[in-house]
Amino acid sequence: MGQITLPGNPPIAVTLRRSAQARRLSLRLSQIDGRVTLTMPRRLPEAEAVGFLREKEMWLRGHLEARGADLHVAPGLQVPVEGNMREIRAGQGRSLRLLPDALEVPGPPDRAAARLQGWLKTLARDRLAAASDRHAAALGRPYTRLTLRDTRSRWGSCTAEGGLMYSWRLILAPPEVLDYVAAHEVAHLAQMNHSPAFWAVVERLYGDWRPARAWLRDEGAALHRYRFGD
Repeated sequence: MGQITLPGNPPIAVTLRRSAQARRLSLRLSQIDGRVTLTMPRRLPEAEAVGFLREKEMWLRGHLEARGADLHVAPGLQVPVEGNMREIRAGQGRSLRLLPDALEVPGPPDRAAARLQGWLKTLARDRLAAASDRHAAALGRPYTRLTLRDTRSRWGSCTAEGGLMYSWRLILAPPEVLDYVAAHEVAHLAQMNHSPAFWAVVERLYGDWRPARAWLRDEGAALHRYRFGD
C-alpha cells in the first residue's frame, strides 16, 4: 500500500491499494472513519490513478462534507450517552458525574477524553452484560464470555464457542438499540446464521427489531466520529 495526498482545502489523504484481482480503478470512502481508499490494478501506472482521483475530486469532497468531520473529545464538546447529548465540563473531586445535560470530568483537561472513554467503557460493559444475561436466560442458553472492542465493521459478534463481543460505542446509542444488539448476538447462541428462524428468535427475545436495526443503519456511523485520542 502507498498513500498520496489530493491537494486542496482541505487536502485529502488517499490510500493506494494495488490488487491482482482488480480490473479497474475503484474509489471507496468509509463512512465509519472517513478513510479514502483507491484500489487499482497491480500494473496500472500511478499517474493514471492520480488522474482518476482528480476526475472524482468534486464527488469525493461532497461525500466527505456530507459525512462531517471527526469530533475530538474535549471539554465543551457534546457527546451522546445512552442516546442523550451531554456537554463535557470540568468537574471537581475524583469521580466523573453524569448530569441530565452534562458530563463533569475531573482532572486536567488534556486527560478528559481518556478518562471519559474509560468511564464509557465501564458503563457499556455493565449495560451489555445485563442485557446479555437477560436475553440468555430467556433463551435458556448461556454465553461463555463477554468482551468489548472498538470495532469498525460490526456492532457485535458471537463465536461458535458462545463468546460475545460488542462495540463499546453502543453506550452512545439509545438504550433500545444497545438492547437490540445484545438480543441479536445472544440469538446466535441458538441460530448461528441469519435465517428466518434466527430472526424469529430475535423477535421473541426483543420484539420488533426493525426500528433499532434501521437506527444503526442510518445513525450508527456517526458514533465513530467521536475521537478519544486513540
